[in-house]
Amino acid sequence: MVSYFCYNSFINKIVPLNKIYVAQSEIPGADRGVFAHVAIKKGETIETCPIIEIPDHELSRVGEGILATYVYFYGEKKESLLVALGFGSIYNHSYTPNATYKIKPTERIIEFIALKNIKKDKEIIVNYIQENDRSVPLWFEE
Repeated sequence: MVSYFCYNSFINKIVPLNKIYVAQSEIPGADRGVFAHVAIKKGETIETCPIIEIPDHELSRVGEGILATYVYFYGEKKESLLVALGFGSIYNHSYTPNATYKIKPTERIIEFIALKNIKKDKEIIVNYIQENDRSVPLWFEE
């Protein structure tokens, strides 16, 4: 079985979990997605992923390739980009998510947390626009 990761701040390590898997998404037009391997309870950490911050001098090149669809914007003005390792960049978007994420740049991680109980084999989806402002188009909707 493949291992997935959780950050333990007391020992400053990312330790394996076995809660999720990747399979073909059920969302029309989507490719792969992340699914619950076991039932996940509301408030439970689903996955903690190491992140790679994309340096400012490389930002313009990110938009030119496939990587642009797998990055997270963050910062006060969404001026910074990161790539989430693990399955972090494969979670699909919904305005009615069953999970959320918290970017912790000083710890160099992104945590995915269940917003509600998620049944085994259900796709885990997050809202890429955490303010839930539907008037702001996502980069793939523009």
